[in-house]
Amino acid sequence: MNADGELVAERLAAVRLRIEATGVDPAEVGILAVTKGFGPQAVELALGAGLIEVGENYAQELLAKADALADPGPQWHFIGRLQRNKVRTLAPLVHLWQSVDRVPLGREIARHAPGAAVLVQVNGSGEPQKGGCAPTEVPALVRELGDLGLVVRGLMTVGPAGDPEAARAVFHLVSRLADDLELDLRSMGMTADLEVAVEEGSNLVRVGTALFGPRPAARAVQG
Repeated sequence: MNADGELVAERLAAVRLRIEATGVDPAEVGILAVTKGFGPQAVELALGAGLIEVGENYAQELLAKADALADPGPQWHFIGRLQRNKVRTLAPLVHLWQSVDRVPLGREIARHAPGAAVLVQVNGSGEPQKGGCAPTEVPALVRELGDLGLVVRGLMTVGPAGDPEAARAVFHLVSRLADDLELDLRSMGMTADLEVAVEEGSNLVRVGTALFGPRPAARAVQG
């Protein structure tokens, strides 16, 4: 393993220690490597560290990285805001669609990837700049996506920026919703707030900078 690979492996071990410090068994919490803004090498480093699930926010980045990587690649999760016109090109690659927040998007996924696994994204904080449906809309959306033949595996949310404790109520709300709907997967928490998310029931955290360091300057890209 080269020096970069060793560093990612060390950082992954540190993330697992952070999870363990919450009192939750790290084996019960999946870690999704988020490579937004990083090149294909970040995906290779994640795979080398034993992480097979990789998340991307932008369609163009996912397609470019998938094209640059040798088979077998990772299990791709799409985690960003998604335009319906990007679904067709992503459909052969995406293992889990995490950001489904409306029926028309679900309908497009069902059209190009029948039986696909999805998460319903919930905007638990009510922030207008964040994707996700309102908590009150979740039960109906879960039902309608199921009627389209999609497999709703759980819920996803993004906590508010700032003090991680400010995200606790959001994570608690989404976890309770998942319980009520008997959904197993809760994709909650990122590098800054993963401890709070795990304490509130997350079993899949999305981490980028904790694994790969500071992210390069953001691009003006839409997914």
